Amino acid sequence: MPLIPIGDDDIPAEHALRAEFGRFWLTEQGEPRAVYDRFIAATPIATDVTVHHVTNDPTPGVWVRPADAAPDRALLFLHGGGYGLGSASAYAGLASQIAARARVAVFALDYPLAPESQLPEALDLAVETLGRICCAHAAVAIVGESAGGGLALATAARAVQERLQVAAVVTFSPWTDLSLSGASVREHGIIDPLLDPAYLRASAAAYVGPAALDDPRASPLFGVVDDLPPLLIQVGSDEVLLDDSRRFALAVVNVGGTVRLEVWEGMHHVFQLNVDQLASAGRALDSAGEFLSNHLDDWVDLLI
Repeated sequence: MPLIPIGDDDIPAEHALRAEFGRFWLTEQGEPRAVYDRFIAATPIATDVTVHHVTNDPTPGVWVRPADAAPDRALLFLHGGGYGLGSASAYAGLASQIAARARVAVFALDYPLAPESQLPEALDLAVETLGRICCAHAAVAIVGESAGGGLALATAARAVQERLQVAAVVTFSPWTDLSLSGASVREHGIIDPLLDPAYLRASAAAYVGPAALDDPRASPLFGVVDDLPPLLIQVGSDEVLLDDSRRFALAVVNVGGTVRLEVWEGMHHVFQLNVDQLASAGRALDSAGEFLSNHLDDWVDLLI
């Protein structure tokens, strides 16, 4: 699983972004969820994509539809934010970038946040939403980033148990181990410009409540099933959660599953958000879009 090298133009761009991240989080004021949403919402809406907010179609969230979307397929998108921050509206830009490349409608779910909601409420709603999308579309895939990446993998595992048919799963920097036992949590705590282990520990405790941190419903690393759909994992080399991706990919291989792990050199947590600034982000999104499109096409072909 080789390292994908950083391009020469992305080296100064990445340095500039890290300086901007530091400035933003030191100076931005307001209610934490509103501040987080402002940070995430900087990702632009892709060309020829519409955004439609819904309350129960299939559940609360946002539909993001490219003009050329195939009507018989869809994606379920699960956002990050440590389970306590984030919203479907703020992530419409990232969802639209995926939708445009995969040429498929994306439903971004507004799942309940911690600490007001705890395990397994978000997971239950994600599985319910997936089931409703599967009933309405011939081919469905799941995409998630950060905490939403962990939620996507937990949802995929439940889908296997409940016999929901999922064509593929894509995760960006997934949080797969809320116990934070990966070596990169310690080794990259200084160089990661976005994630702080103390913040992750507090977020994990708020989300799991009385459950154990290694409960597979919250930490899918500890419950890898052998029938997961084809999986693509993208992660930056400088993240504290790097080992969450590497260990999950290895666990999938060990149970005979299909996984492609892309480690992007010099990249920060969920660098795909910075598609306007980083060529690597565009390349990663292109790779994810192609992966999703190919597996959705293959699934539809099997049904013909």
